[in-house]
Amino acid sequence: MDFRIENMTCGGCAKSVTKAIRSVDPAARVVTNPEARMVSVETTATAAALQEVLEEAGYPATAN
Repeated sequence: MDFRIENMTCGGCAKSVTKAIRSVDPAARVVTNPEARMVSVETTATAAALQEVLEEAGYPATAN
């Protein structure tokens, strides 16, 4: 699944986003693109669970 994260603007942000996603699913495959402000995730977690944890981390996400 793909998410747009408007305030993921650098590598540090991307690491925080990845850490947040892996707190829900440690086995998730996460590909971040800070320039495009996009993240692609292969996971067994629901989109809602990921959006919730990303919002808590300060990176509200919109599912694409």
